[in-house]
Amino acid sequence: MAATAITPFAVSAQDYPSRLIKIVVGFPPGTATDVATRVVAEAISKRLGQPVITENRPGASSNIAAKAVGTSTPDGYTIFVGTVANTINAAFPNSTAPDLGKDFAAVSMIGTVPNVLVVHPSLGVSSVAELVAAAKAKPEGLTFASSGHGTSPHLSGELFATKAGIKLVHVPYRGSATAVTDLLGGQVQLMFSPASSVLPHIRSGALKGLATTGAKRGELTPDLPTIQELGFQDFESSVWFGFLVPVGTPPDVVEKLRSATDAVLDQVEVSKQLQTQGIEILRYGPDAFAKYIRSETDKWAEVIRAAGITAQ
Repeated sequence: MAATAITPFAVSAQDYPSRLIKIVVGFPPGTATDVATRVVAEAISKRLGQPVITENRPGASSNIAAKAVGTSTPDGYTIFVGTVANTINAAFPNSTAPDLGKDFAAVSMIGTVPNVLVVHPSLGVSSVAELVAAAKAKPEGLTFASSGHGTSPHLSGELFATKAGIKLVHVPYRGSATAVTDLLGGQVQLMFSPASSVLPHIRSGALKGLATTGAKRGELTPDLPTIQELGFQDFESSVWFGFLVPVGTPPDVVEKLRSATDAVLDQVEVSKQLQTQGIEILRYGPDAFAKYIRSETDKWAEVIRAAGITAQ
């Protein structure tokens, strides 16, 4: 009976994949995460010899998609694209959001898009130091836009305000596009935004880029220092994403998916397509990715606690 109980998993792992694989994205079509997933999915399909499709299930900051995949059959045929949004969701006190570190098995981290700190030229600052000085001279606080409450750009601003000892007034929007539009119009004064959304405006002079939030200088913004470089210790914030599968997926299936993902990320055509989306490839295997997820959840829980942010 014991042998019979494990046979289905053993067979499925040995023959995997033998049919269509579905990758679920918790955001609408056309977003950077969606576009990048489709690029990688197409390449993985060719490598594994089976159809690999991308399914969009947006809503609740990726919670709907996470819950759907987390309760699916753990056979490697349904993959979830986990992002920083999921670790933020799980970091709120008494959160009912799926926990990537507990409800999923990490497969491979794929890439990251560091945020860029940008200001409207009317603010009259050219460096982070000048921005901090301007904020301290305005006790009521400078206004900063974000793509929504509880998003990476929002918490980047809260983390910066805490570390700089300044007050910033959060103005949430429904997505990056409308936030950037109002920043260009001067309705708000600054923003942490993915580089791909603001780089054209930095180059045109419509916005002033001050720093990036990555662990190192960005490939698209080599002239901008990181906030860590400027003396803000342990400041790292990015829009990252990677593949996960439900807990209980056979380890050798996870390994086949990891191996295939790593192989396609080595392809020049794939890396170029990701770079055009402002995505820097950052590959972590299952153990390293799982450790990164835990550290991100803990970090954002501390930011949320310190800033007194509540879930909406």
